Amino acid sequence: MKKVVILVLWFWVMICFAENLPEIEYEKLNFGEDETLEIMTWNIQNFPKSDATVDYVTKIIIAIDADVIGLQEIQKDSAFVLLLKNLNQKSSENIWNGFRADTDKWEMNLAYIYKANVTDSVNVYEIYADDSKYHSPFPRKPLVLEFSYSNEKFYIINNHYKARSGEKNLKRRQKASELLDKYIEENLSEENVIILGDLNDQLIDEKQKNAFTVFLENDENYKFVDFKIAEDEDADWSYPYWKYRGHLDHILISNELFDEFKASKSAIKVITIDKFMEGNGDARYKYITDHRPVALKLYFPLMLNENSSKKNEGEKFLPQNIIPEK
Repeated sequence: MKKVVILVLWFWVMICFAENLPEIEYEKLNFGEDETLEIMTWNIQNFPKSDATVDYVTKIIIAIDADVIGLQEIQKDSAFVLLLKNLNQKSSENIWNGFRADTDKWEMNLAYIYKANVTDSVNVYEIYADDSKYHSPFPRKPLVLEFSYSNEKFYIINNHYKARSGEKNLKRRQKASELLDKYIEENLSEENVIILGDLNDQLIDEKQKNAFTVFLENDENYKFVDFKIAEDEDADWSYPYWKYRGHLDHILISNELFDEFKASKSAIKVITIDKFMEGNGDARYKYITDHRPVALKLYFPLMLNENSSKKNEGEKFLPQNIIPEK
């Protein structure tokens, strides 16, 4: 009898002290539309940061409804596989697939999640993969997602630049940008290219201390679509913490996409999850991540009819390791 009483009391204590997870108004996070292609970048810090992270991220991704998502700091492969499984179980309208790299020695790997019913001919590979120097410009090798959207080819290059201040770290970020520019010039000069990720620096720094000068000075070929967000101190920045507050997560497009970005239905936005979550930024930091997602919406009017007919086509998810560089 004593054992039964003790067991009942133990369950009662567990219920009383069980953590009540903060609610999120998910419907207010929506960004995606059937007639646009949405590309998003999101650093999900040490994924999964808590026991609740996978469930939160599943619901957030479904709510935002972006088509292709570049992720950073995806630490546990098992959690990534579970995320894909959950997305396919809880999203009846889309078929999700994904890739997670496995080359970062600290397991803070880059990854992609994408809608298989919206994208075609997907290929994933690393670039500068042979650069194994300890102080390489790329702490994590850039991860390319090559895909077709309504017969148009796209190349997304996912990055997580070197963090922290100091001359050496700035030089690594500057060199990383220069190498990406070189790669695009030599391999993708006439392609639809998008560079995204946690680039760990401000777009508005003065030239000598700017990690992105090689892109900013070549405005005929490149555009940071989030530049206006970065230069507005009252805007919602991707890293909102007072001590290191800044807009650090960026999306860069090549000139082949300038016209599409100018379309009235195109947009760029920082998704402010914390504003619609109980506990605000403290809760997001504790249970999910320290970064906000940044999402780009591109309108392709000539592709609309063909793309909309593809809904619910494609294979169920097959999470894989990266495919070697071509």
